[in-house]
Parts: sequence; C-alpha cells; structure tokens
Amino acid sequence: MIGEHYTLYELNQMVRLALEGTLPGSYWVEAELSEVRQVRGHCYMELVQTNQTPTPNPSPGRGVNVRSTLNYKLSTLNSTTPIARASAKCWQSRWAVLQPRFERITGQQLRPGMQVLLQVTVNFHEAYGFSWIVQNIDPTFTLGDMARRRQEIIRQLKEEGVFDLQRELELPLFAQRIAVVSSAGAAGYGDFCRQLEENSYGFVFNTRLFPAVMQGEQVEASVIAALEAIYDSLEAFDCVVIIRGGGATADLSGFDTLALAENVANFPLPIITGIGHDRDESVLDMVSHTRVKTPTAAAAFLIDHLLTTWQRIERAQDQIVSCIEQRLKHDQLRLTSLAGRIPVAALSLIQTEQLHLRRLQERMKVGVPTRMQTMRHHVETLSAALPPLAERMLTAEQHRLELLAQRIKAVDPALLLRRGYSITLKEGRAVRSLEDVKAGDIIETRLEKGTIRSTVT
Repeated sequence: MIGEHYTLYELNQMVRLALEGTLPGSYWVEAELSEVRQVRGHCYMELVQTNQTPTPNPSPGRGVNVRSTLNYKLSTLNSTTPIARASAKCWQSRWAVLQPRFERITGQQLRPGMQVLLQVTVNFHEAYGFSWIVQNIDPTFTLGDMARRRQEIIRQLKEEGVFDLQRELELPLFAQRIAVVSSAGAAGYGDFCRQLEENSYGFVFNTRLFPAVMQGEQVEASVIAALEAIYDSLEAFDCVVIIRGGGATADLSGFDTLALAENVANFPLPIITGIGHDRDESVLDMVSHTRVKTPTAAAAFLIDHLLTTWQRIERAQDQIVSCIEQRLKHDQLRLTSLAGRIPVAALSLIQTEQLHLRRLQERMKVGVPTRMQTMRHHVETLSAALPPLAERMLTAEQHRLELLAQRIKAVDPALLLRRGYSITLKEGRAVRSLEDVKAGDIIETRLEKGTIRSTVT
C-alpha cells in the first residue's frame, strides 16, 4: 500500500531547505570553466573538474602543419574526462563589479578552459533546480594559473630547442618584401602600410596581406594557416610581420599557445611582432625575431633598418671619394717635387701634364658619384638575389634532414615499446607468425620496462 507522498514542489522545497540548513555559508571552489555566456547582464557558467591525461605534442619542424596542430588539440580534448560538473550564476549587480576587476588584473576575459577560484553560495530553486551563486572571483588564482601555463609553454619550447631559433636568423639588409599577417579591416594594418608608403626617405616597400583572425579562440588556427600560406611562396618575401591594431589587452590570450609559438619559432623567415601593448609580452613575442609595441613601431623598425643599410652605402661612397682625393693630392705633391729636379726645358711639359691631371681630377669628382650610383644599384640587385637563393637551399636541406630524422625515429623499436607494444623474440630473432615457434621453444617478450621469458605449449 502506498504511504505518504509529496508533490514535486513539496519535495523540491524540502531539498532547498535541507541544502540551506546544511550549507548556510559561502565556499571557495576551484574549477575549470567549460562554458561562459552573458544574458541581459547576468553571467552563466558551467563548471567542471577533469581527470586530464594529455597526449604528448609531436615535436615540430620548420613549417609546422596546422592540420597536425588541430589533430593534437582534438586528441588532448578527447583525453579529458569530467569527474564533476555544476552550473553557476553571477547576477548582474555582482557581475558588473567582478567582471571589470577580473579583466583589469588578469588582462583576460573569462573563457572556456580557464581555471578559476570562485566564492559561491548554494542555491536550489523549486522550478529551476540546483546552481551555485557566484559572490566573488579571485583573479590572482587565475593569474597564477595563466603564469604557470605560460612558463610551461616556455619550458617546453626551450626543451625542444626552438625558443631562440628566430633570433639566430639574420634580417636581410634590403628587407623590402614584407608578408603581413593581420586582420584586413584593422586600423593598425592601415597605419602600418601608410607609414611605410609615406616614409620621408622615399624607400619603396612591397607588402602582401595574409588575413587572419587576431582575437578570440580562432587566433591560433588562423595565424598558423596564414604562416602556411606564406611558406608556400617563401622566396617572395624577406620577412614576416604579425600585427594587431587596437583591441583589448584581454584579447591577447590567443597568442599564448604552444602550437602557434612552435610555428613561429620554426619559421625560416625572420618574424616581427607588433601585437600587444607596452606592458604586455606574449609567448609569441618571446619567440619572434623582433618584438615591437605597435604596428606603427613595426613600420618604423623596417624603415630604420633600411635607413641603416643606406647610410652604410653612403659612408662607403664617402670613404672611396676621400681615398681617391688623398691619392690625387699625394701624386700631385710627388709631381711637384719631381718638377724641381727636371730641367727648365721640361717644365712646360710638366705644367701641361699637371693641367691634364687637374682636369682628370675634376672629371673624376663628377664621374665618381655617377659611377657609385651605378655600382650601388648593382650591389642592391645582387643583395636582393643572393639571400632568397641561400635561404631556399638551406630550407631544402633542413627539410631533407628533418624527413630523415622523422624516418629514423619512426622505425625506432623503443618508440613502439613506449607506446605499449611488445616484441617477441626466439633466439634473438623476432617471431612473425605461429610457424616460427613450436611446443617447447623458449621465447622472450620485450616490454618497455623488462623482459618476460615463456615456454611455448
């Protein structure tokens, strides 16, 4: 016989009262955000705690492929198992205070995947069920977690030996062919191009835009795709400029990823970054060839670099002219000294030759700059032709070495053992089929750690 029963509302009310009586205070909880959304000024969050065992990231080479990067990210996500999950809400009155404080201290917006420390109170509504109500957020906890992640990325890049690769590259003397990675409609990209075009020295720069998303979750894949497009026409450029004009400091998180840093560090052309603000330095800045503050600063850097090259040419020209003038003065003094030893009969001939020399001297003073201009143009042509040829040869040889290294690594038996496979041996030879053994044979099974000896029955 059915005993006392309750309506759903009555039962839910009993749950609410029980929770309020058992958990009356507030609690600090550490969790990962799996979802964040704002609706009419309120912030709704999904909290998870995961049991994460990420797959190791494959070692990169020059021109890391974005598809392999995305496959790595998917494998990492698939290895993340939630062991706890809950909903949380921050009402508009509290969110209006907590959001700007959090973003000011961390330089980041709340986003999925972020570790947070929340002060919450319990809430159970008869109609809407259970959720945690967020009363406070500790930004220093998230800041520490972000710093730990950044340090882990830096440590891994240094272990791979790629952290300083970009700084080992030499920016060409005549760096005028620029591949630009930026958002097409960004004000910073327009400022960058305008400053190059309107430089006061009349230098000519050729730029080509490779559009990319420069904020949000698509930054990593988008910038890597742009770098791959540049890599396909590598010989057409002297360097790469990655710029981001405007935007909030909180949007810089997309530039602190391992995959993007590996692609930049391994890229065969010097990469100049101008993506942050004065006080912000992303991992991307750390591994690039040169880091500047803004897109206009990147343009100024390229102009100053070319100006330095031009000044070197002018100094060389002045030195050549000065050397010629000194040599002419020396020869004139020598002729004057010799003239005193020659009989008067030869004096008119000497005077004639001196006049001829003076005329030659004047002609040389006029002709040398013209000749120097011609030679300078010739040197510029040779300078522009040699670096791309050398870079192509180096890139091809490096790619060949990387392929050989990958082939050697792929057939390493130790690698198979570490992945969980084993090798069965009979008298030192691998057993490939049942026909290779018979009853009574002693066989060895080699594992990653240790060896098992068995007898075939």
